[in-house]
Amino acid sequence: MTEVATTPAVLILLGPPGAGKGTQARMLEEDFGLVQLSTGDLLRAAVAAGTEAGRQAKAVMEAGQLVSDSIVLAILKERMAQPDVARGVILDGFPRTDGQAAALDRLLAEAGQRVTAAISLEVDDEAMVGRVSGRFTCAGCGEGYHDEFKRPAQAGTCDRCGGHDFKRRADDNAETVRERLSAYHAQTAPLITHYDRAGVLQRIDAMGNIADIRNALAEIVKRVTA
Repeated sequence: MTEVATTPAVLILLGPPGAGKGTQARMLEEDFGLVQLSTGDLLRAAVAAGTEAGRQAKAVMEAGQLVSDSIVLAILKERMAQPDVARGVILDGFPRTDGQAAALDRLLAEAGQRVTAAISLEVDDEAMVGRVSGRFTCAGCGEGYHDEFKRPAQAGTCDRCGGHDFKRRADDNAETVRERLSAYHAQTAPLITHYDRAGVLQRIDAMGNIADIRNALAEIVKRVTA
């Protein structure tokens, strides 16, 4: 495994639906010992564990309301204090807005940390329509696949867990994908500006093959954590 700096890395992957964030995040976990932190998974785990922030989130969700940024940040703070994230984290699904990015900066500063790099996986929108429409996942472990770009080595069997049950998202169709891409660009533009101004923005052409993108990401991580 590649050695990284002792200060925990905080990486943010930016990219529209289908850009490969999930696939690449898992590879960064393998290559650098980082831990992918998904907002949804964090919320569910905190609720299940009954932490203070988890109890707050549970009450909000049971009332049918959206969990506030402050609760998400509290849960993130709890999670980042755990020993298994000593090498660093890859944030998935947070921040999504300029305000959330500023709040995250403050949270990290309190712990003597900062965002190490915000990496934008840049893609061609129309190519993304085809890429997203063809993807599917293992129902058991969540490993991602694609009709064209990443089929299981053995048809009908997940490479990762050996499961045989696969699923597709109902909203992975051309019209919905275009709407999601439009929303992504509108939502993420302020984040690009925020991290560019902070001097931590990195850009990668994510239209290449998975291995090339993995190598490009690895070079960035090695550089920014040296």
